[in-house]
Amino acid sequence: MHLKRKLETGEFAVLAEMEPPKGVDISPMVSGAARVKHKVDAFIVPEMSNAVMRMSALGGAMALQNNGMNTVMEVCCRDRNRLALQADLLAAYASGVANVMAVKGQDPGFGDHHQAKTVYDIDLHGLLKAIEVLQSGRDMAGIELSGKPSFLVGSVVNAGLEGHELEKEMAEVNQLIEAGVRFLVTSPVFELSAIEPFLKTAAKMNVTIIPTVLLLKSVGMARYIQRNMKHIQLPDSLIHRLQKSPDKPGECTKIAGEMVLKIKKEGFGGVNISPMGWENKLSDVLEGM
Repeated sequence: MHLKRKLETGEFAVLAEMEPPKGVDISPMVSGAARVKHKVDAFIVPEMSNAVMRMSALGGAMALQNNGMNTVMEVCCRDRNRLALQADLLAAYASGVANVMAVKGQDPGFGDHHQAKTVYDIDLHGLLKAIEVLQSGRDMAGIELSGKPSFLVGSVVNAGLEGHELEKEMAEVNQLIEAGVRFLVTSPVFELSAIEPFLKTAAKMNVTIIPTVLLLKSVGMARYIQRNMKHIQLPDSLIHRLQKSPDKPGECTKIAGEMVLKIKKEGFGGVNISPMGWENKLSDVLEGM
């Protein structure tokens, strides 16, 4: 409920992604989150991001909740049918997980189990409808529940699109809001001017926009993003800055911290930090908060 209150009152909310382990040892995830829990309002627990097999988001979220940390659990259409999705949502709420993010999920071709078959029994709108129905006290078959959940619901948005692609994305966003989405986490942002067209349209909508700050790990990573991810604008000046720095990992952390403060200064409803395996550097990124 802490995150919901912040978003409703317009306070700045800090989110951070915390990947579940590829295995059963949850201690690094729990200890990493514990180090910054005094500065993070909720930890986003991804559901096998990039289609890489890991512990489920439900398992990861429960592990953090059991250790006194608030979470946002991703719920993904890719791997489960409507029975399993509803079951996971009920289990999550009963375990203290009151915040969820509905996502489509990346194709298994991106991951480490290329032979995996996608499910997509219901699409993203079907998933949001399922959440709405559960919150009304019934399941998708119309059968009454013994106790009903009450979720804060979010989703994701590609804020760096332009032209006709942006128009299509905003039409989708409108549908998400109508289906109950109250906050949107953006794709990674390295300069706010790059998402101005999106922000102008989103300003008319009743939804909280939460930009993502991606923690770069090297010059090579920055170059790859710039060359291959056309929807993410990464300025040359940032690459030059990294090239000149004698401490490149430290400079990456500094850049992320500066971006977090800039997003807060510009009056956004919150920020999401994606550490990309560098969870141990979250405390440095949040040092100025």
